[in-house]
Amino acid sequence: MLEQLNLAMDHIEERLTGEVDVAELAAIATTSEYHLRRMFSALAGLPLSEYVRRRRLTLAGAEVLAGERTLLDVAVRYGYGSGEAFARAFRAMHGIGPGEARRTGAALSSQPRMSFRLVVEGTSSMRYRIVEKEEFRVVGRKARVPLVHQGVNPAIAEFIRGLGRDTVERIAALSDQEPEGIVAVSDDLDPSRAEGTELDYYHAVVSSAPAPEDMDVLTVPAGTWAVFDNEGAFPQALQFLWRDVFTEWFPSNPYRSRPGPEILSVRLSPDGAEARAQLWIPVERAAAG
Repeated sequence: MLEQLNLAMDHIEERLTGEVDVAELAAIATTSEYHLRRMFSALAGLPLSEYVRRRRLTLAGAEVLAGERTLLDVAVRYGYGSGEAFARAFRAMHGIGPGEARRTGAALSSQPRMSFRLVVEGTSSMRYRIVEKEEFRVVGRKARVPLVHQGVNPAIAEFIRGLGRDTVERIAALSDQEPEGIVAVSDDLDPSRAEGTELDYYHAVVSSAPAPEDMDVLTVPAGTWAVFDNEGAFPQALQFLWRDVFTEWFPSNPYRSRPGPEILSVRLSPDGAEARAQLWIPVERAAAG
């Protein structure tokens, strides 16, 4: 998988002054567009679209300083329809407008070209199982919240605090199948998975019981799930689990992620210092190649 991903990175470099077609990149990486975006974001720490934008602006910055083309020519060369749009994007990355950068020879920011490699440490093994699950429902309360990559999500924390103990207990009582108990469900994420984009967050259970009228319901089609278990210091164990799934497990196993909700169960120790986490990721068999 990483070898094909690096071939896709080469393809991006060849297309920075033209169109970067994600479908072509996915074909080169022998995977789906959905999984390519997920894998790239997990490995690189930023969305694929943002990486392409920053690579273009890095090369554009060098051409602005070189002074061999007009600023409008540079803008058009890197996909901007107007000098104004180019200037806004240029300033957002470099902290200075292109005209001023050319006049003063200012120091600019740079997005290095990325390549990927697998570092084999052999220090731990991941506990997982593959589950074929029939159609099920997520029942609870839903909020539309911004995506936060690191740390506590304030919008989710505020949402949960506002539910009240009675509501949470009513939701918990509806749980009647795996994964058991209250779970955190993330659905309808933006394909870019960029910081600040929105998703549907459910504080809910997996249930076949009739849903009360005041509850939100998400029906999830039948499919294959990879289920990962981890335990350890909180929140480090949870953060490592999510990281390791996409940086270690997927590159080493014949599966790829598919569209669908991601389900997380966390059980804290009485003092809150330790946690047992279980993460359900929708997957499908990767095509042989």
